[in-house]
Amino acid sequence: MEFAYLAAGLGAGLTILGGALGIGKLASSAMEASGRQPEAAGAIRTSMIIAAALIEGISLFALVICFLLAGK
Repeated sequence: MEFAYLAAGLGAGLTILGGALGIGKLASSAMEASGRQPEAAGAIRTSMIIAAALIEGISLFALVICFLLAGK
């Protein structure tokens, strides 16, 4: 049972790391695109927010799965 808690902790850490890297790459690309085409900044921002929300949702879902599996 101790290994389940260890696995949940490692899984949660990897989930957070992956989500943070994904959102960081997304924001970096959006800022670069806005700098290259300032007139499209509104559309880029909207797409970025939607994609960031999807990444956060997947990360939260993965965290819940990690902790549910550790509780069994």
